[in-house]
Amino acid sequence: MAVPKRKVSKARRDKRRSNNWKLNLPGIVKCPKCGEFVLSHRVCKKCRSYNGKEVIKEEA
Repeated sequence: MAVPKRKVSKARRDKRRSNNWKLNLPGIVKCPKCGEFVLSHRVCKKCRSYNGKEVIKEEA
């Protein structure tokens, strides 16, 4: 069985664990029609368009 030869110091252990909690920033882009910030490859909630074209019809 693999057994550690020496004690791992707290600093070394914490350095290894330090980057696991970070979250990645989602891909946010500006809508070409209205300028609202939207997740990429999603329909804009404000103007209901995708790729410059109206996808969802606005109901009265």
